[in-house]
Amino acid sequence: MDKNENKNNENMIKIIILNDLRNEIFKTFKKESLKIYKLIKELKNNPNKGKVIGHVGKTTIRELKYQTFRFYFLIESDKLILFNSQNLQDLLIKFVKMSKKNNQQKAIDEIKQILSKIGFKDIK
Repeated sequence: MDKNENKNNENMIKIIILNDLRNEIFKTFKKESLKIYKLIKELKNNPNKGKVIGHVGKTTIRELKYQTFRFYFLIESDKLILFNSQNLQDLLIKFVKMSKKNNQQKAIDEIKQILSKIGFKDIK
């Protein structure tokens, strides 16, 4: 794959970090927050990265670990099933929450509850 093809693949994946989470990352990590953003940016090259936590409808909840912290993000599951990493199109990854290991389950439950309230079905 040449450089132009690689750039096109990167442009197909859009990562959104909610403002509240962006502020929490900066407040918690200060200068080290750049490492967090680099970890998040790696999803452009490997959108299957992260542990699957659960599913709500066609949306998958995943987590990325950094030290004792967990960063939760949502991926439209059908996009990952329909396309391989060579031809992903319009994949949207949303980072929605951060937690420490000791309140991990509470954060996951809150994400599922919010998704179910806004109309997602089939919570697993």
